[in-house]
Amino acid sequence: MRIGIDARLWDQTGVGRYIRNLVRELYAIDKKNKYILFVTPELFASSDFEFARTEESAWKVVPTDIRWHTVEEQLLFSKVLDNEALDLVHFPYFSIPILYTKSYVITIHDLIINHFPTGKASTLPSPVYHFKRLAYKYVLRHAAKTAKKIITVSEATKKEIIDHLPVTEDKIKVTYEGIDLALQRKGERGKREEKSTLPFPLNAYPYFLYVGNAYPHKNCERLVEAFALVNKASPATKLIMVGKKNYFYQRLEEKVGKIGLQKKIIFTGAVDDQELAALYQNAQALLFPSLMEGFGLPGLEAMQNKCLVLASDIPVFKEVYQDAAVYFDPLDIQQMSDTMQKVLENKSKYKAYIQKGLERTKKFSWQKMAEETVAIYESSTSVRSGK
Repeated sequence: MRIGIDARLWDQTGVGRYIRNLVRELYAIDKKNKYILFVTPELFASSDFEFARTEESAWKVVPTDIRWHTVEEQLLFSKVLDNEALDLVHFPYFSIPILYTKSYVITIHDLIINHFPTGKASTLPSPVYHFKRLAYKYVLRHAAKTAKKIITVSEATKKEIIDHLPVTEDKIKVTYEGIDLALQRKGERGKREEKSTLPFPLNAYPYFLYVGNAYPHKNCERLVEAFALVNKASPATKLIMVGKKNYFYQRLEEKVGKIGLQKKIIFTGAVDDQELAALYQNAQALLFPSLMEGFGLPGLEAMQNKCLVLASDIPVFKEVYQDAAVYFDPLDIQQMSDTMQKVLENKSKYKAYIQKGLERTKKFSWQKMAEETVAIYESSTSVRSGK
């Protein structure tokens, strides 16, 4: 088959990591199908795609100067896809050109935006933002209805899709995400800080770790309030928050300043994989207080680095982490605080969770995800590989 993959989000976080790992594993395991990647012109010139530039390669890269979530995407992208005579297209994100009428599959990672609008962070005038939000809902429903198959990353998100979109259960396939090799443990706990370029020593004080953005569904304001209670009882403890700074992080930093915790809560911005692994390995625990998620990759990253995970008792976390995490009610600030304080008072009590976490991470791999994705490709068209 000739399979197209919309890889325009290649260099983004979140969906970009999904695309990069999918392509890497497909290149390694699938020797039958031909793949065409659609990327931005900036990406086309990068070294990331050298593997597709040889004459004998079954891969091709097509520069596509069309931004996602735009009118151009809706009017022009279909023609670009048609030019490649594809048997199937994989859109690893809900944003598809609704004029494209040939076979495709989509990946829906979550339906968070349906529940937690981000209008306050938008630079668009309010009427324009609300129009784009309506357009998003229409495109999402159209994509779900017309796709041959819908790939999603957890049973919890599958249930959300069934509850909110016009699809039947048999159309949705769950393929769990994997864990990046760059974040696997190397050496013993505590040695990574020697190579870290972070502006503070990781063994200087006990700290809890948060990894992710600060969007409303992440519940970071309650996390800050819970940590404030911990800090009263254990003033040497700090909270390190890792994530690319944006409007929501700026708002959170302002809150931290107002309650006088600017020296206790550290905002690092984005960090590289080596620094992140060091942060995991030296933390008291990873805090994951989300109200909703599609999967929950940071928890698995923490587990593979022998870091205890304290997480919301939401369905997706219980599905992915099972008995390898300690759970709390994300709406109960006191309970969140008490959960942290118990770890500080008796960390050794939680050693069993560390071992369970290491075992749990063995259930997830990008190779397995790619193998299951190829099977979905095969079942989504009458064309079969090698024929």
